Amino acid sequence: MERKQAAFSGSWYPSGAPGCELDIARFLAQGKGKLQGEYVGGIVPHAGWYYSGSIACRVIGSMAAEDVDVVLLFGLHMHPGSTPCVMVKGAWETPFGDLAVHGAFAEALAHMVGATPMTPAVFPEDNTIEVQLPFVKHFFPRAAIVPVGVPPSSLARVMGTAAAGIASKMGVAMKVIGSTDMTHYGLNYGFTPEGIGDTAHDWVKRTNDPKAVKAMVSMDADAILAQGRENHNLCCAGAAAAAATASQAMGAERGIKLDYATSYEKSPGDSFVGYSGILFEKG
Repeated sequence: MERKQAAFSGSWYPSGAPGCELDIARFLAQGKGKLQGEYVGGIVPHAGWYYSGSIACRVIGSMAAEDVDVVLLFGLHMHPGSTPCVMVKGAWETPFGDLAVHGAFAEALAHMVGATPMTPAVFPEDNTIEVQLPFVKHFFPRAAIVPVGVPPSSLARVMGTAAAGIASKMGVAMKVIGSTDMTHYGLNYGFTPEGIGDTAHDWVKRTNDPKAVKAMVSMDADAILAQGRENHNLCCAGAAAAAATASQAMGAERGIKLDYATSYEKSPGDSFVGYSGILFEKG
């Protein structure tokens, strides 16, 4: 089986299973821990685990269930005109062992939405999906994955709806994850509408990012896409919109904000990034 090697292991997250297990135990002990409920999907941040691993871990951990067949991951940094892509075969390396791709599901999704089918060798080396995979393997040890790149366009709704329909038609139990960070603020990102320092951080935390959180919690795909486009507060708005759409189609009736943080809180500086964790609960 063709295998995609991990590109960020040992830098963005631990390279071995013992290190990952220690971090996961620490993440679950922090803050609110896992939330109790029946969650069909969620949205996670994708920085290195030092900055946002706790939020991503607790979102994915809250979704854990014994009978899950497929974990579908929407991600990749794309432009509105980008062509969506799907990894349709092989496996992806993690410190806990390889995660196999659900080939039949992936092929069906690529065909239905006109996405480019990709092998592990050519699927992008992009942190948005990879940093989630140790969590997926830990909490869903028997599940297969479907890695998907989604542009921030109307295709996000199409892909989310299609994924839910395929899961229903195939009779597979699926969880959906959308991967996005929030406002990238500062000189490093060319975005400084409120200057720099504590005042800028306060604006991002209390004004700009809450707009995107509100859109994600409401599961409003158009609002999610608009937030990323107009306020620069979602770097992968397509992934978030697709996850929200798929979750709604799978019976989610409400979104819940699990947590919010910024890299500024750990490393104050002129440039920083916001992170949020969202869960979509089935009614």
